[in-house]
Amino acid sequence: MAKITRIKANDSPEKREDDAPTITRKKVVTSDKKTEKLKKKQAKEAEKKIDKKNEKKPFILFRPFVYLWRYIRDSWRELRQVRWPNRKATWKMVLAVIIYTIIFVVLITLLDLFFTWLFNIILGKG
Repeated sequence: MAKITRIKANDSPEKREDDAPTITRKKVVTSDKKTEKLKKKQAKEAEKKIDKKNEKKPFILFRPFVYLWRYIRDSWRELRQVRWPNRKATWKMVLAVIIYTIIFVVLITLLDLFFTWLFNIILGKG
């Protein structure tokens, strides 16, 4: 019968009774692109925060232009993150808007006709 040696994480080679070969496990680090991108993004954001602290305020006459430029830049960044619908989804949404518009036009027209009839009766014109 074979002798089974139990190996614990805290066992050192000196504590073992036999001269069996030492089993070592290497930590395998997988390169995940998402985590790398996240780390790079966090590093850039940290640099931006440092830059904002050291940033000089623009001359008072240029501030509106600076704020306008920041607004346009930030809006452009947000637009790049938008997931735009494909042609089929766009047409479905357009048809839904048209159908709801027609339904509400009919509803408001019926309400208008009803209240016109009702006021004509109340005022004695009908």
